Amino acid sequence: MKKVYIIAEAGVNHNGNLDLAKQLIDAAAKAGADAVKFQSFKADNLCTSKAPKADYQIIHDTQSTSQLDMLRRLELSLDDQMILYHYAIKKGLDFLSTPFDIESAQFLNTLNLKYMKIPSGEITNYPYLREIASYKKPIILSTGMCTLDDVKTAITTLQSFGTSLKNIILLHCTSEYPAPLENINLNAMLKMKKEFGVEIGYSDHTQGIEISIAAVALGATVIEKHFTLDKNLPGPDHQASLNPLELTNMISSIRNIEKAMGNPQKSPSSNELLIANNVRKSIVAAQNITSGEKFTEHNLTTKRPGTGLSPMKWNEIIGTLSLKNYKKDDQI
Repeated sequence: MKKVYIIAEAGVNHNGNLDLAKQLIDAAAKAGADAVKFQSFKADNLCTSKAPKADYQIIHDTQSTSQLDMLRRLELSLDDQMILYHYAIKKGLDFLSTPFDIESAQFLNTLNLKYMKIPSGEITNYPYLREIASYKKPIILSTGMCTLDDVKTAITTLQSFGTSLKNIILLHCTSEYPAPLENINLNAMLKMKKEFGVEIGYSDHTQGIEISIAAVALGATVIEKHFTLDKNLPGPDHQASLNPLELTNMISSIRNIEKAMGNPQKSPSSNELLIANNVRKSIVAAQNITSGEKFTEHNLTTKRPGTGLSPMKWNEIIGTLSLKNYKKDDQI
């Protein structure tokens, strides 16, 4: 199985604090993630002053009166992002960030990141898609709130402006915070793989780690999961995020799934071959049998070990004549 690319999504869980952002990078590295991801935006480019907060933002962010006010507090400067970029690399992680406006995308393009990440909220933003596509770089595209036609239109737009289909990875996503299990529909991930012939992954907004693990078992090659240092911190995303221990457990579980998935061949392992002789059976004498006596259903049976004649030869033996004397339990 291809190694799953695990993105520890720090998002805005730094609360606008550079030191907290560095601690998130430390936690992602310690947990064994492949990448740490933040969010890049100019608040004034992202929403109007009249844009309302989502319900989950109202519940979990009581410090700001509007979405714009909240985003201004969570915005990272370009200097801060450069510091975090170099810090992540120093810690052995890929640095990723989701741009939420064209100006931020242009900045991230200068960093030559492994992937450009398009969030679910921008999948219907034509000028934004046109800009990202023009970079001709690998793209991870989240598909929360989307119909299959929405995804198809976004892919077509990206292709028309220079992005190759083979450079697009689709992440199934349910854009609720937290997302209830009955709304996850993991099978939609498989539907997108079949429909578009691209790599698929999962951006997980559920509580816990089970669904990310299940997605890997179904074939996800990318997992993105929010994490925080403390779920009780103020801010919109902390309570729907994993803590560092949960992130570590998720990553460890995914690596175990990778080992267990193996290859599509059905064949016994070398250890199984050793065990087979102990637990399989051979055809043996159910009672003493004399030379020239006919083998029957009554004087034969099957018992361990499996070092003799296979019971699958049963019909070939029944009715033939014994060529020697056998004692009870002798292998035939």
